[in-house]
Amino acid sequence: MKTERTDALNCEIETVELGGENFQITRPHDFGIVINRAAELHSCDDDYLHQVLLRKDVRNQFLDIVDEEGLVVCKHVRSAEPTYRKVRGKSSYGKLSQAEYYHHDGCSCPVKPRVVEIRMPHQLVTRNIATAIAPFRSVLVAMLRTLPKEILVHGELQPTLDQFSRSAAEHPPVENWDRIQGRITRLVRRELDAESCRAYFRRVDEQANAYVEPWEMGESRLICNNHKNLDETMQHRRSYRTPKTSTEANGSLVKRWTAEEL
Repeated sequence: MKTERTDALNCEIETVELGGENFQITRPHDFGIVINRAAELHSCDDDYLHQVLLRKDVRNQFLDIVDEEGLVVCKHVRSAEPTYRKVRGKSSYGKLSQAEYYHHDGCSCPVKPRVVEIRMPHQLVTRNIATAIAPFRSVLVAMLRTLPKEILVHGELQPTLDQFSRSAAEHPPVENWDRIQGRITRLVRRELDAESCRAYFRRVDEQANAYVEPWEMGESRLICNNHKNLDETMQHRRSYRTPKTSTEANGSLVKRWTAEEL
């Protein structure tokens, strides 16, 4: 992606031209970008994501940017696109939702969706639950390094961690990563109580340098969900940043598989 850098408010800002418009780009994290429409082009019904970035003649270029960056966050979007569906799944005090474990979206599909878009529509209730997003390789290594010693001794986990500590050429083949991750997830579900498991995954978030920024109203996050190089694919999960101690109302999210929905 070719960008031009400018300085504004002592922040490093880039600009990129897409669909005949210039968009402001910032990089607040080690991976991914945040994109916003220029202030003078904002309106109360702004939907530049669908009207410009996902327009037929721009779409492929924009999706390539999602693949390249891993994560593209679009701020201040208002959209009534009919293909969004509610993000479902509830967590309880005593049991984690499946969404609380790191995963690729559409993991049961023969071919995983290329991009998953998760967004927080404008609504009355704010959201205090984070969505953690990180590269698959970082997640898997963090899950191994963060395991309690009594769990790491199970099976081949310690030798697997040792492999990841060597050069990239000696890492386990990428086609085995889902199996390794599944084994770890099953073990922590079995060996740890719910809050200990949540605390474990918070440590994984930190070790993996996950993107866990708070949600804002009208924000969409487009996640590279099935890169042609598996080690550049991103994973995500619902992340409780503190112990789950109340049932306070939280804003809801919606999602769509953007690349597959024309």
